[in-house]
Amino acid sequence: MSSLSLTLRGAARDAVDAQVPGLIDHEFASRLAAQDHTLWGAAAEDEASKRLGWVSLFADSRELLPRIAELRDQLAAEGVDRVVLAGMGGSSLAPEVICATEGVELTVLDSTDPQHVAAVVGTAVERTVLVVSSKSGSTVETDSQRRIVSAAFAAAGIDAASRTVVVTDPGSPLAESAGADGVRAVFEADPTVGGRYSALTAFGLVPSGLAGADIEALLDDAEEAFTVLAGDDDANPGLQLGSAIGGTQPLRNKLVITDAGSPLVGLGAWIEQLIAESTGKEGTGVLPVIVSDGEPELTRELDDVLVVQIVDADAEEGSSVDGDTADTVVTPHVVRTGGSLGAQFVLWEAATAVAGGLLGINPFDQPDVESAKTAARGLLDSPAPEAGDAVTDGAVEIRTAGGAPVGEDLGSALRGLLAQVPGDGYVAVMAYLDRTSEARLEDVRAQFAAHTGRPVTFGWGPRFLHSTGQFHKGGPHVGVFLQITADAAEDLEVPGRPFTLQKLIGAQAAGDAQVLAGHGMPVLQLHLTDRTAGLQQVLDAVDALS
Repeated sequence: MSSLSLTLRGAARDAVDAQVPGLIDHEFASRLAAQDHTLWGAAAEDEASKRLGWVSLFADSRELLPRIAELRDQLAAEGVDRVVLAGMGGSSLAPEVICATEGVELTVLDSTDPQHVAAVVGTAVERTVLVVSSKSGSTVETDSQRRIVSAAFAAAGIDAASRTVVVTDPGSPLAESAGADGVRAVFEADPTVGGRYSALTAFGLVPSGLAGADIEALLDDAEEAFTVLAGDDDANPGLQLGSAIGGTQPLRNKLVITDAGSPLVGLGAWIEQLIAESTGKEGTGVLPVIVSDGEPELTRELDDVLVVQIVDADAEEGSSVDGDTADTVVTPHVVRTGGSLGAQFVLWEAATAVAGGLLGINPFDQPDVESAKTAARGLLDSPAPEAGDAVTDGAVEIRTAGGAPVGEDLGSALRGLLAQVPGDGYVAVMAYLDRTSEARLEDVRAQFAAHTGRPVTFGWGPRFLHSTGQFHKGGPHVGVFLQITADAAEDLEVPGRPFTLQKLIGAQAAGDAQVLAGHGMPVLQLHLTDRTAGLQQVLDAVDALS
């Protein structure tokens, strides 16, 4: 099933009526399909000229399929059936969604938390293949993960090169080192496709195909859908969705996304990165907020929120700008969309390009992701002093930056931070912890939303730095930030590097807080000196807010 369903109501429909005729007159869809790099203005032309390969990748991507299938069969014959993917942002989010939707196992390694990484490398190494995905290979997280997993292979008496598959751009430093190391396979991706648009390139297809997903059907559905998205007509769902995202007046810049019975598992996280990193810059942009059914953002109407429901297209009546919304969503300003995963990938990519044009920004760069990386590298080389004197409350050390009040204890510090949320603002929870074993921390998101009456995002660090991290720093500065870090019971050395994972994740957290505070936004930093006790203490303090 590759058909797309799209229903738009309220401000979303008004935006379609206001914006789509101009986009048709501008021949936006057909010019996008023809890779016209002038669509986003003179300032974006250079970057756009190098980043539009995603609209015409189908033939090249299909050429990868036999090679991926052959490698999968070879590995299976050797008893190697566990795929671990080391990659960040666009290199990992699409494969994670593809495999979860298909119900096949893929272990995504996109953390620098020592506890998380240790759990991954300590599991079934004898039947593991490592896929290292990075356009350049210079991403510090991915390089560190590769070094640690390679050491685990060696410790188990396994030749690391024979269990390593590399996905990268042609001629990149990673491609050169992989060739020198004699790794099992190197797959080169189209260098004219940016990371967050790379779902249907080697970055999305190789790990997913090795894990057993039906990537041929994924491409079939995407290619079929793209023929519709290339048309300059008012029924084009890409023009409609892009208008709803970037063309509401005034701009509804909080995009609350929820799964409403869709078979597509985790698609919201992929959309989150695509929209936040593409649009959050130059003081504008759209912030995706991922919520579950019945959570506070869906049960109230806010004038800066647009709700997106990902639905089962088989239950919808086809593409329309009319229709009804059901369930617990209170606001009348709603987008409902469904369809196969391949179709959804290209729909949201096209819509993001449209939204970028309407917002007047370059949807292909990510300047503030780079600023946080630069700050982290600087702190690795020369660690900064602690950000002010800490207030200690049990197993939690409390510090602040950017003007957040310290408070006398954990409860008062949380209340002080939340009191600073502006009327058009939001709260961001940024947890540099283990997103598998400490996932219960995500419950605080809905509790903060209920307490403040404002949208709340939740991100696992450093994963979110490649996603909402761009919007936090490059978009409108109306956020307040809660950062949670912790000591690991056991640190991990990074072979061949002068730092450990604990030092790296600490530098990433401190660098991010430094950049946010430098923009004048309040950051409350909670450091758990005892992970178990500290985490429970935070959960209890949040419970006590109500």
